[in-house]
Amino acid sequence: MTPEDLKMRAKALHLHGLLAHWDEIKREPWVPVLIQWEEDARQKRSLERRIKAAKLGRFKMMAQFDWNWPKVCDRGAIENLMGLDFIREKANIIFMGPNGIGKTMIAKNLTYESVVQGHTALYITASEILGDLASITSDALLKRRLSTYARVDVLVIDEVGYLSYGDRHADLLFNLINRRYEEKSTIVTSNRPFSEWKEVFPNASCVVA
Repeated sequence: MTPEDLKMRAKALHLHGLLAHWDEIKREPWVPVLIQWEEDARQKRSLERRIKAAKLGRFKMMAQFDWNWPKVCDRGAIENLMGLDFIREKANIIFMGPNGIGKTMIAKNLTYESVVQGHTALYITASEILGDLASITSDALLKRRLSTYARVDVLVIDEVGYLSYGDRHADLLFNLINRRYEEKSTIVTSNRPFSEWKEVFPNASCVVA
């Protein structure tokens, strides 16, 4: 790599002290090593910040997933999802099944892999996101908050079906899903089939899909 290439990298890193003495040190063998160290450190910090922003919390990696439980599990389909083509396709995913079969684990791993590959992502439970949206009384603030959730490349809404919600919550969820439809990817996990969602949103006039 030429000294000019190294200088451009140093400028991108805003290494002003180094640049102030560039003519003196540009051919020193330690310069490219130092710049690489700084780039690696910043990339690591950036990834850590983005993982924190995704609100993943603790989770097990897919290497620890028990493919023998549940007994009916399309391993090929799940491993294919880890390739993240669904983000490019702006497709949505829903994981359904009883408690304890790994829905959240898979969803969190998809969130993590999305962040590692440079996408924005957010993991949040249904009760958290609907409670947040429903607590906003200002139309302007609600619009901004919906826009914030709508901008995320991958939004994971976990545990739809664990609690029942009123009309306002159902309308807010429909509004958000509608904003993201064919624009961004949404992942939903639920312990109930669609046929039972009327018990989750018992009085809702809208259909959430």
